[in-house]
Amino acid sequence: MNTETYMIELGQQARRAANTMARAETGQKNRALLAMAAALDAARPQLQQANAADLQAGREKGLDAAMLDRLELTPARIDSMIEGLHQVAALPDPVGGINAMNYRPSGIQVGKMRVPLGVVGIIYESRPNVTVEAASLCLKSGNATILRGGSEALQSNQAIAACIAAGLREAGLPEQVVQVVNTTDRDAVGQLITMPEYVDVIVPRGGKGLIERIAKDARVPVIKHLDGVCHVYIDQAADKVKAINIALNAKTHRYGTCNTMETLLVHQSMAAEVLPDLAERYQASGVELRGCALTRQYLPYIREADEQDWFAEYLAPVLAIKVVENLDEAIRHINHYGSHHTDAIVTENYTDARIFLRAVDSSSVMVNASTRFADGFEYGLGAEIGISTDKIHARGPVGLEGLTSEKYVVFGDGHVRQ
Repeated sequence: MNTETYMIELGQQARRAANTMARAETGQKNRALLAMAAALDAARPQLQQANAADLQAGREKGLDAAMLDRLELTPARIDSMIEGLHQVAALPDPVGGINAMNYRPSGIQVGKMRVPLGVVGIIYESRPNVTVEAASLCLKSGNATILRGGSEALQSNQAIAACIAAGLREAGLPEQVVQVVNTTDRDAVGQLITMPEYVDVIVPRGGKGLIERIAKDARVPVIKHLDGVCHVYIDQAADKVKAINIALNAKTHRYGTCNTMETLLVHQSMAAEVLPDLAERYQASGVELRGCALTRQYLPYIREADEQDWFAEYLAPVLAIKVVENLDEAIRHINHYGSHHTDAIVTENYTDARIFLRAVDSSSVMVNASTRFADGFEYGLGAEIGISTDKIHARGPVGLEGLTSEKYVVFGDGHVRQ
């Protein structure tokens, strides 16, 4: 069977499975999730054997240490996958909920019901635990899903897929509710993103190159974000201790995540007060600093920032710093150079905080908190399928509700329109 025929078959099966999932009860979905967790626990030797084969192949191909680390299924990561399934099972089911119900003058009642999207295609790289995360969220939200992991994790993903299929069977659901693509042919991605008759939405998880390609070529709606150029702005009314702690955590807690701060903005009246202390702490953590001309008046030993630094998502221990005249300049800078992901203000001024919240055009906007909190788990979503910087349908961390839509429902009692 060639790749095109194979992917069409997956799409047809997913569409049929989605019709079944639209009627699945919460208890049945939860039984499937818990059965998957039990299957993973029982299959630990098989999972680690498959993963060892992927790791060996990766070393032979010359994958770097960071890629191999993301690929590895340690016992702790298997524990985490199992725990994640239990957590998703415990989450409220969004499907079928009706809100905004009200009577119209005609006597009918009108409201909105939350419904699954249908078939979700997910394309991701490296980390086999994403297979479980994506499958569990799509299942609980009543969707069927087609998962296309990276070729470097093929055997690990197939071993996990067998556990997922066992859990679905145990709960009386079709195995086609979750299908893991079993070919490394790159044409499979091209097919998946151009099948609107079978796939309702695509969620890419990976590097900027992958997401740009999918956004450019897809004929199916895409939930995406390309960059995480996040900012912290230290306002003129900031508490110094809060400002230093937040700015330090937002950059140094983890360097390679999309919610890590990449540019620090400082009000000119606070520059002398916070920059020397911050610079000392950043340098102790091995962070390279690049600053504007005003910043270098306080930190003359750091490298001068250029225009590209303001656009940069470093994903590394590098930080750009700019001293701004006022709140308005900070907002203009964020909206021009940022990626609409996550931005924070540190201030004790209620008015400045309100202006920042309303004017900054990002999927998460924070007051007196580190950008590192922009995460589905931290937001109480239980888990996330990704973070969206789009403005239509889902924005910010995408959890169960983000994998659903709404339809109008109308209740009458023999009403006819006059």
